[in-house]
This record gives sequence, C-alpha cells and structure tokens, in this order.
Amino acid sequence: MVSSQSIVLRAMTTADINAVCAIEQQVQYAPWTPKLFSDSLERHLCWVAQKNQQVVGFFVVQFIVDEAHLLNIAVDPTQQKQGIGRVLLDNVQQQAIAKKANTIFLELRATNQRALALYQMAGFNEIGLRKNYYPAAQGKEDAVIMALMLF
Repeated sequence: MVSSQSIVLRAMTTADINAVCAIEQQVQYAPWTPKLFSDSLERHLCWVAQKNQQVVGFFVVQFIVDEAHLLNIAVDPTQQKQGIGRVLLDNVQQQAIAKKANTIFLELRATNQRALALYQMAGFNEIGLRKNYYPAAQGKEDAVIMALMLF
C-alpha cells in the first residue's frame, strides 16, 4: 500500500493534460480527449495524484447545486492496487464536503468489478442502472449508477 505521505494531491493544470490523457488511454475503452480535459479545467474540479513527481492518477468532479458528480477518476495501471484510487476517492469526498455537497454521484461500467468494490468500500450504494450506456467492443455496456450521501 502507498502511504498517503508519498502521494501528493494538487489541482490539475494544463501542463498535466498529456500525462492524464496517457493514463486515460490505458484505462478507458472510449477515452476522453485532451480538449475535454482542457475544457474541464475551466468548468470542474480537476486534481491529480503525484508519486515521485509523476502524475499517477486524477479525478474530475462537477458540482451542481448541492450535488457532486464524479465524472472521471483513474489510476495509472502500473500504479494500481496500491491504494492510490482510495486516496483520490477520499479527496473527492473531502472536496465535496468542503463545497457543501450532500451527495456524490458516479457511474461506472457494470463489468468494472474492481472499481465497484472500491466504491462499495467507500460507502457508495447502487441506486440505478443505465442500459446500453457505454460504448463497448460488442456494442454497448450498462452503467451502474452509485451514490454516497454525505450528510
């Protein structure tokens, strides 16, 4: 496990977009574009996790009134299973509480069992299913909708 002291969390900058996109390309079937990340810097809360001065993960959160929507979160595949995802997710929760959100929503591919387990361990609950939501190799894949109440 990575100690939280060895991970530095900070706001994402334009200079991080190439590193973030490199991670995104490795973990997503339909990855976000550099422009989408660039636009997100202007509209959403975007943070990166660094280990030894290298970007190893990130998240993007949208705030709407009293809700937080986790739009994207990922960890470099070579750095997975070390607790970095949990450090990022804990920070999402801290940021949401600081911004007075009462719920965090997210969605994930129904086949992403590792992410589902992480979210469940963090207290998220399944609240719905979006049929045929994500593009997949064989057509479309369902999205599991999850929520975490913060109050």
